[in-house]
Amino acid sequence: MTLTPAQAAQRLSRMDDVLILTHVRPDGDTVGCAAALCRTLHQLGKTAHVLPNPELTAQYAPYLEGLTAPQDFAPRFVVSVDMAARGLFPKNALSWVESVDLAIDHHPSQEFFAKETCLDAGRAACGELMYDILTQMAPLTVPAATALYVAISTDCGCFAYGNTTPGTHRIAAELMELGIPTVQLNKRHFQTKSFGRLRLESMLTQSLELYDGGELAFALVSREMLSQPGVTPEDAEDISSFVGQVEGVKAGATLRELEDGQCKISLRTDPNLLNASQVCALLGGAGHAGASGATVQGDLTQAKTALLQAIRQVQGREA
Repeated sequence: MTLTPAQAAQRLSRMDDVLILTHVRPDGDTVGCAAALCRTLHQLGKTAHVLPNPELTAQYAPYLEGLTAPQDFAPRFVVSVDMAARGLFPKNALSWVESVDLAIDHHPSQEFFAKETCLDAGRAACGELMYDILTQMAPLTVPAATALYVAISTDCGCFAYGNTTPGTHRIAAELMELGIPTVQLNKRHFQTKSFGRLRLESMLTQSLELYDGGELAFALVSREMLSQPGVTPEDAEDISSFVGQVEGVKAGATLRELEDGQCKISLRTDPNLLNASQVCALLGGAGHAGASGATVQGDLTQAKTALLQAIRQVQGREA
């Protein structure tokens, strides 16, 4: 069953003992939504926790401080945020795949795995939809508003990506009026890079592969790169945005080698020229027209071949 934000707010207001799920390789949107929802439920006197995510990075961990579920927590209700597919459940959340009571999401590739779903595929971030829901439940606190700003701003590249709408700016303005530390948040998430990240970007620049006269670019992130002194796996987070900064590139992808014989693909495109969601769907992934991802079996060479074939298929061309 599909719910409106008002209906989702009503459902959540009646829930207690709630477990909130975030997706694999958690980004700012899923973490921010989970934190804001959890804090608002606490504000209403409810018991709620966020399931610990084994892949949570130091960049986003502070927003879930004090909110994660104890090991013996037995929920009566399960809510997922920013999760479109069963394949996005972390390993420790797999037992809840068929037990999600409410999914809140903004991906057009939503699989409707939950008993009820609140979906708005027109939103730049799930955080926008969560804002509509939570403001109908209780006045937003500064910590909840801060988490929502992180959710929204990170999913639209600090309001620079093509998914940004006038509504995105209006919500951000409402959150700013509550007194959130916008300058510090923007500095942390958009203006600060570790030395390891800079070193990784240098390696990627040297290994960048260009196609179609420079309009299509692939950056390959090997495990060897991530093992270089000073470089950590966290330095590769959201590295997909780096490729699109190259002049002339209209579709950019990063292919990151994982430890289990798989590669993570992140694809960003001009959706008017190439639909990223259609490409990644061919690889078992999901996302939006302008930004999508997939995880495929094989090494970087095999992943690159598979991605290029999928792109050519969507373009109606042969690889």
